[in-house]
Amino acid sequence: MSGLKKYVNYPLQTPTMTTRRSFLKQASLIAPAIMFAPDLVWAAKKKSLPVGIQLYTLRELIGKDPKGVIEKVAAAGYKEVELFGYNGGKFFGMPVADFAALLKANGLNAPSGHYMPQKFLYEDTDAGNAEMKELIGAAAAMKHTYLTIPWLHPDKRSTIDGYKRLAAQLNKAGEWCKQANLQLAYHNHDFEFATIDGQTGYNILLNETDKDLVKFELDIYWASFSGVDVIDLFRKNSGRIHMWHVKDMDKNDRKLNTEIGNGTIDYKPIFAQAKLSGLKHIFVEQENNYAPDPIGSIGKSCQFIKQSLLKK
Repeated sequence: MSGLKKYVNYPLQTPTMTTRRSFLKQASLIAPAIMFAPDLVWAAKKKSLPVGIQLYTLRELIGKDPKGVIEKVAAAGYKEVELFGYNGGKFFGMPVADFAALLKANGLNAPSGHYMPQKFLYEDTDAGNAEMKELIGAAAAMKHTYLTIPWLHPDKRSTIDGYKRLAAQLNKAGEWCKQANLQLAYHNHDFEFATIDGQTGYNILLNETDKDLVKFELDIYWASFSGVDVIDLFRKNSGRIHMWHVKDMDKNDRKLNTEIGNGTIDYKPIFAQAKLSGLKHIFVEQENNYAPDPIGSIGKSCQFIKQSLLKK
């Protein structure tokens, strides 16, 4: 009984009540921080995003000296590459396994590659199916996350029905990619944003493909060139645009590229909406107008992205 009296005499000062009061006070301070926690986590994630490059940027060089070019890409500060040019089991004359080993030796990953299944997209034949499955095998051997389709033949994308047929094939390829632990993606140019009977090809592809089977790689230059509001595109397709091609538009001739940060595209507000996009990988691409030369150009772009876009 004597041990209980001290609590009977002071019923409002129990340890339980004090702890509960302190907890509620602390919770009122913590709650707003929890609300913003996902944004804080994403901001930290964005800063750690590796900068990648689409190797088409160096197409005039890499076929002549793949080893030397890959070494220069790594030296310029890149950590990821996006491939192109698969041909008969080889990249730039090197067997797939050898090219994969070259990337690994230089500390580079290849999360995506551009592959062009011409027969599969446009023909419902056994040969087309075999072509697609060969490309899936190459992408799996390179340990890609994404197999990306980068282009559509003009004759096959001139009508709404044409785009719908292509979307059906993308869904089919997306299912096959899923079975191989790959994700299918589609990469745009400017033609997808042209209007056909009140619709754009891009919207048809978005609406007619399964959102889980087909993701998108947005070429921000071509979207901007076409007058598209890139952030609005993110908003309407939140979480579906996993990759970006980052290239800038020359100030004097909008048909030309330039180094990132040297042109007319304001990338800061775009990078600020990376979470809305669903961004997982960024790839610098520059197709022309290099300053002072292709290797010097890619170095400038890499550093600008790291210092001015990812850290902000």
